[in-house]
Amino acid sequence: MAEIKDPENTIILETTKGKVVIQLLPQVAPEHVKRIKELAREKAYDGVVFHRVIADFMAQTGDVQFGKKGGENFNPGRAGMGGSEKDDLKAEFSATPHVRGTCSMARSQSPNSANSQFFICFTDAPWLNKQYSVWGQVIEGMDNIDKIKKGEPVSDPDSIVSMRVAADV
Repeated sequence: MAEIKDPENTIILETTKGKVVIQLLPQVAPEHVKRIKELAREKAYDGVVFHRVIADFMAQTGDVQFGKKGGENFNPGRAGMGGSEKDDLKAEFSATPHVRGTCSMARSQSPNSANSQFFICFTDAPWLNKQYSVWGQVIEGMDNIDKIKKGEPVSDPDSIVSMRVAADV
C-alpha cells in the first residue's frame, strides 16, 4: 500500500472491484474537500452505485439521494439526478488538470451546482479543465477503477462499499 503522508487529507475508497486510495487537494478546492470528508464521515457514500461509467473517459458516482443501494430513495433510474441534503457548492475551478486518476465534482449546467456527485477520470480529459472542481487524485488502485462496469446507465452497477477519511480508519 502507498504510504499515506497526510491521513486527514486521504480517502480510502473500498469499491466492489477493490481498494482505491485518493489524495485530497485542500489547497486546490478547500470547500469541496471539506464536503467529501463530511459525507465520507457520515457514511453517506457507502452503498452508492457508479451510475454513469464511460469507457476511456470517467466513472461517476456519489448520488447519495437516489444512488444508494438499500437507501429509502434508491432508484437506479434516477441515480445521477440527486445529491445530498446539503447546499450546493460554489465552484472552485483551478488550473489543476483533469488527468488519469483525477477526482472532480459532477455538476449540472450551473457552475455552482456541485453537491455530492463526483467522477474519476480513466484518461486525460483536458476539455474539462477549469470547468469542474478538482478535489483529489487517485494515488493507488486505479487498476480497480478501470474494472468498474461500464454503461450509461450501468446495468447491475458496481458500487462504493465504504468511503473513509484515512485518519478515521
